[in-house]
Amino acid sequence: MPYAVTVDAGLRDLRTADHLLRALTAELALPEGGFGCTHLVRGERPRVVVSLASESEADLDDVRAWSVSQGYEVTEGAPDAVGRAVLYRGADLLRGTTTVEEVLAVSAIDRVTVLGAADGPGPATVLVTHDHVRPQWRSGELVLTAMPAAGGTLVPFEVPEPTPCCADH
Repeated sequence: MPYAVTVDAGLRDLRTADHLLRALTAELALPEGGFGCTHLVRGERPRVVVSLASESEADLDDVRAWSVSQGYEVTEGAPDAVGRAVLYRGADLLRGTTTVEEVLAVSAIDRVTVLGAADGPGPATVLVTHDHVRPQWRSGELVLTAMPAAGGTLVPFEVPEPTPCCADH
């Protein structure tokens, strides 16, 4: 995408950043085919920022205005090239159980990889989405990392309700 803006609302976690992206889409008419991603910012003030990208710079004018009206910091461009995609073509179609072939056909995802496997899954491999599919940008491709699950199926590596670190102690 040639045009992008980053919105920094001082967020501390991915779930809240996902909600901000969804609030933006509920409030504004974002362009079809655009992307909404989260990015981890390290350094002296670690946080999660969101970026929105589009083919048209004008598509992002409302995002800029709304974000500023909320008191958020807005900068031009994406903070890095490895964002975690939340909003992308076909994201709303990746619900329940599907196949790798369907994922690639109906969404902007370019490739599916399996954690720990040298080769990618076959097109007929079943993916149980748990309605939570968050691919990441890698070398200009949108890649979904999956992991093996029961019955020879796959599930996305990122789960919708992760167990907090140190939950058992």
